[in-house]
Amino acid sequence: MTSDIQVYNATMRGKEKALCTELCRIIDVHLKEAEAKVWHRHPVWFLGGNPVVGYSSLKSGIRLMFWSGKDFDEALLEPSRGKYKDATITYTNVSQIDEKDIKRWLKKSKLIQWDYKNIVKRKGVLLKLR
Repeated sequence: MTSDIQVYNATMRGKEKALCTELCRIIDVHLKEAEAKVWHRHPVWFLGGNPVVGYSSLKSGIRLMFWSGKDFDEALLEPSRGKYKDATITYTNVSQIDEKDIKRWLKKSKLIQWDYKNIVKRKGVLLKLR
């Protein structure tokens, strides 16, 4: 875990802190090759400079987001309604986290990627990388 993500997680309280700590642990274990940092005020993991997974605090809980998750074909991930390819799941308690699910999604995040790294350069147009 990077120091900036440690600081982010330390700002959380109670269940949210426990959720962030557990999600970070799982992502770090199963996505070792990724670069991790706080990006746009939230922990995000990148492969080749492309964001693939991150989490953030919402009033409803801690949201785990996969940038290309819409194409994962996973019933538990809620696809975005917009033009982008993200999908999320929101947790309110650590007991809801199934490491096997997240491990499977992280594996898919390596295999299925849309090019968010260059989205500004392409004026909002996404191209599939993998």
